Amino acid sequence: MNTLGTVYLESVIKRFLTYKVLGDMTFTQLEEKDFYFAPGDSSNSIAVIIQHMHGNMRSRWTNFLTEDGEKPGRNRDEEFSPPACSKAELIRMWEEGWRCLMETLRSLTDEDLLKTITIRREPLIAIDAINRQLAHYPHHVGQIVYIGKMILDQNWKSLSIPKGESQTFNKHMQEKHKG
Repeated sequence: MNTLGTVYLESVIKRFLTYKVLGDMTFTQLEEKDFYFAPGDSSNSIAVIIQHMHGNMRSRWTNFLTEDGEKPGRNRDEEFSPPACSKAELIRMWEEGWRCLMETLRSLTDEDLLKTITIRREPLIAIDAINRQLAHYPHHVGQIVYIGKMILDQNWKSLSIPKGESQTFNKHMQEKHKG
Protein backbone atom coordinates (compact mmCIF):
# COMPACT_ATOMS: atom_id res chain seq x y z
CA MET A 1 0.00 0.00 0.00
CA ASN A 2 1.31 3.42 -0.96
CA THR A 3 1.39 5.89 1.88
CA LEU A 4 1.24 9.63 1.41
CA GLY A 5 4.96 9.81 2.21
CA THR A 6 5.79 7.20 -0.43
CA VAL A 7 3.69 9.00 -3.03
CA TYR A 8 5.35 12.30 -2.11
CA LEU A 9 8.87 10.86 -2.43
CA GLU A 10 8.05 9.20 -5.76
CA SER A 11 6.68 12.51 -7.03
CA VAL A 12 9.69 14.49 -5.82
CA ILE A 13 12.13 12.01 -7.38
CA LYS A 14 10.23 12.19 -10.68
CA ARG A 15 10.29 16.02 -10.65
CA PHE A 16 14.00 16.23 -9.80
CA LEU A 17 14.85 13.75 -12.57
CA THR A 18 12.79 15.76 -15.07
CA TYR A 19 15.07 18.72 -14.44
CA LYS A 20 18.22 16.62 -14.53
CA VAL A 21 17.22 15.39 -17.98
CA LEU A 22 16.79 18.98 -19.20
CA GLY A 23 20.37 19.66 -18.14
CA ASP A 24 21.58 16.41 -19.74
CA MET A 25 19.84 17.27 -23.01
CA THR A 26 21.40 20.72 -22.99
CA PHE A 27 24.90 19.37 -22.39
CA THR A 28 24.68 17.01 -25.37
CA GLN A 29 24.11 19.99 -27.66
CA LEU A 30 27.11 21.97 -26.40
CA GLU A 31 30.79 21.94 -27.20
CA GLU A 32 33.37 22.10 -24.43
CA LYS A 33 34.00 25.85 -24.91
CA ASP A 34 30.28 26.55 -24.48
CA PHE A 35 30.39 25.43 -20.86
CA TYR A 36 32.61 28.43 -20.08
CA PHE A 37 30.60 31.14 -21.85
CA ALA A 38 29.18 33.74 -19.45
CA PRO A 39 26.54 36.12 -20.85
CA GLY A 40 27.96 39.04 -18.86
CA ASP A 41 30.54 39.99 -16.26
CA SER A 42 28.14 39.36 -13.38
CA SER A 43 26.70 36.17 -14.92
CA ASN A 44 27.69 32.59 -14.29
CA SER A 45 28.77 30.14 -16.96
CA ILE A 46 27.27 26.68 -17.20
CA ALA A 47 30.53 25.36 -15.72
CA VAL A 48 30.15 27.57 -12.65
CA ILE A 49 26.49 26.59 -12.24
CA ILE A 50 27.41 22.90 -12.40
CA GLN A 51 30.21 23.43 -9.87
CA HIS A 52 27.82 25.24 -7.52
CA MET A 53 25.08 22.61 -7.85
CA HIS A 54 27.62 19.87 -7.21
CA GLY A 55 28.83 21.55 -4.03
CA ASN A 56 25.30 22.24 -2.86
CA MET A 57 24.04 18.72 -3.57
CA ARG A 58 26.93 17.02 -1.83
CA SER A 59 26.60 19.32 1.17
CA ARG A 60 22.83 19.11 1.48
CA TRP A 61 22.30 15.40 0.79
CA THR A 62 25.32 13.73 2.43
CA ASN A 63 24.10 12.49 5.83
CA PHE A 64 20.89 14.45 5.26
CA LEU A 65 19.18 13.35 8.47
CA THR A 66 22.17 13.46 10.80
CA GLU A 67 24.43 16.40 9.87
CA ASP A 68 23.86 20.06 9.09
CA GLY A 69 23.25 20.55 5.36
CA GLU A 70 26.00 23.13 5.19
CA LYS A 71 29.09 20.97 5.68
CA PRO A 72 32.16 22.55 7.33
CA GLY A 73 34.41 21.66 4.37
CA ARG A 74 32.22 23.31 1.76
CA ASN A 75 33.55 26.53 0.24
CA ARG A 76 30.44 28.00 -1.39
CA ASP A 77 32.21 31.16 -2.53
CA GLU A 78 34.80 29.08 -4.40
CA GLU A 79 31.96 27.35 -6.28
CA PHE A 80 31.38 30.64 -8.12
CA SER A 81 34.95 30.86 -9.43
CA PRO A 82 35.46 29.56 -12.97
CA PRO A 83 36.58 25.94 -12.74
CA ALA A 84 39.66 24.71 -14.56
CA CYS A 85 38.37 21.35 -15.72
CA SER A 86 37.11 19.62 -18.85
CA LYS A 87 33.55 19.05 -20.02
CA ALA A 88 33.97 15.40 -19.00
CA GLU A 89 34.94 16.44 -15.46
CA LEU A 90 31.98 18.83 -15.28
CA ILE A 91 29.64 16.04 -16.36
CA ARG A 92 31.19 13.78 -13.71
CA MET A 93 30.50 16.45 -11.07
CA TRP A 94 26.93 16.85 -12.38
CA GLU A 95 26.31 13.10 -12.18
CA GLU A 96 27.90 12.79 -8.73
CA GLY A 97 25.71 15.54 -7.31
CA TRP A 98 22.53 14.05 -8.73
CA ARG A 99 23.53 10.55 -7.55
CA CYS A 100 24.01 11.87 -4.00
CA LEU A 101 20.55 13.49 -4.12
CA MET A 102 18.79 10.44 -5.58
CA GLU A 103 20.41 7.94 -3.23
CA THR A 104 19.35 10.01 -0.25
CA LEU A 105 15.78 10.52 -1.47
CA ARG A 106 15.42 6.81 -2.25
CA SER A 107 16.63 5.92 1.24
CA LEU A 108 14.06 8.05 3.08
CA THR A 109 11.03 6.60 4.83
CA ASP A 110 7.66 8.11 5.72
CA GLU A 111 8.90 8.73 9.25
CA ASP A 112 11.98 10.55 7.97
CA LEU A 113 9.88 13.16 6.20
CA LEU A 114 8.71 14.71 9.46
CA LYS A 115 12.12 14.70 11.13
CA THR A 116 13.85 17.99 11.81
CA ILE A 117 17.09 18.56 9.96
CA THR A 118 19.27 21.67 9.86
CA ILE A 119 20.77 23.80 7.11
CA ARG A 120 23.17 26.45 8.40
CA ARG A 121 21.82 25.57 11.85
CA GLU A 122 18.28 26.55 10.81
CA PRO A 123 15.86 23.78 11.78
CA LEU A 124 13.63 22.53 8.95
CA ILE A 125 11.22 19.65 8.61
CA ALA A 126 12.72 17.25 6.05
CA ILE A 127 9.81 17.83 3.65
CA ASP A 128 10.53 21.56 3.72
CA ALA A 129 14.24 20.98 3.10
CA ILE A 130 13.38 18.76 0.12
CA ASN A 131 10.95 21.35 -1.26
CA ARG A 132 13.57 24.04 -0.80
CA GLN A 133 15.95 22.15 -3.07
CA LEU A 134 13.15 21.32 -5.50
CA ALA A 135 12.87 25.09 -6.02
CA HIS A 136 16.65 25.70 -6.03
CA TYR A 137 17.84 23.14 -8.59
CA PRO A 138 15.26 23.88 -11.33
CA HIS A 139 16.20 27.55 -10.98
CA HIS A 140 19.78 26.68 -11.94
CA VAL A 141 18.77 24.16 -14.60
CA GLY A 142 16.68 26.91 -16.19
CA GLN A 143 19.79 29.09 -16.27
CA ILE A 144 21.75 26.27 -17.90
CA VAL A 145 19.07 25.76 -20.56
CA TYR A 146 18.77 29.48 -21.24
CA ILE A 147 22.53 29.91 -21.65
CA GLY A 148 22.56 26.88 -23.97
CA LYS A 149 19.79 28.42 -26.08
CA MET A 150 21.65 31.74 -26.12
CA ILE A 151 24.83 30.07 -27.38
CA LEU A 152 23.23 27.86 -30.01
CA ASP A 153 20.50 30.29 -31.12
CA GLN A 154 19.01 28.88 -34.35
CA ASN A 155 20.84 25.56 -33.89
CA TRP A 156 19.13 24.90 -30.55
CA LYS A 157 17.07 21.69 -30.47
CA SER A 158 13.98 22.22 -28.35
CA LEU A 159 13.77 20.25 -25.11
CA SER A 160 9.98 20.37 -25.01
CA ILE A 161 7.27 21.39 -27.45
CA PRO A 162 8.81 23.43 -30.27
CA LYS A 163 7.29 26.82 -31.07
CA GLY A 164 4.19 26.52 -33.21
CA GLU A 165 3.66 22.82 -32.51
CA SER A 166 1.40 22.95 -29.43
CA GLN A 167 -1.73 21.83 -31.27
CA THR A 168 0.05 18.85 -32.83
CA PHE A 169 1.45 17.89 -29.44
CA ASN A 170 -1.94 18.22 -27.71
CA LYS A 171 -3.58 16.09 -30.41
CA HIS A 172 -0.89 13.43 -29.92
CA MET A 173 -1.50 13.45 -26.15
CA GLN A 174 -5.28 13.09 -26.68
CA GLU A 175 -4.68 10.08 -28.92
CA LYS A 176 -2.20 8.58 -26.47
CA HIS A 177 -4.56 8.88 -23.50
CA LYS A 178 -7.86 7.88 -25.12
CA GLY A 179 -9.81 5.27 -23.44
